[in-house]
Amino acid sequence: MIVLDTHALVWWVTDARDLSARARRVIQTAVRRGPAVASAISIFEIATAVRRERLKLQVSLDQWLRDLRILPDLRLEPVTADIAQLAGTLEPALPGDPADRIIVATAIELKAKLVTADTRLQQSARVQTVW
Repeated sequence: MIVLDTHALVWWVTDARDLSARARRVIQTAVRRGPAVASAISIFEIATAVRRERLKLQVSLDQWLRDLRILPDLRLEPVTADIAQLAGTLEPALPGDPADRIIVATAIELKAKLVTADTRLQQSARVQTVW
């Protein structure tokens, strides 16, 4: 099982060149066994990026997110109380951004690898990453 960081999710869904070849292979291999996982907090991050004009989509945000939710190769993992607690207690060396911490905690809770280009997250000893 793998968990996709928000940027990896967007790049995978849009087939962007920004997604590394290794990450693309890992995702393709993982979805043969079951859906890839993304934290529901990624919906918040995507909506925020669009609102702040840091992310441009080819369709409306509402349509893009509707389409995302029905992808058969993707499961959105809710932010549970256990994930929230773990995110809040992760080591201080991890980025303080709550969404990043929730995504890392989701991967840890699910015992999954995290697909991320974020070098700060890649440095964590708590989660195995792929890029």
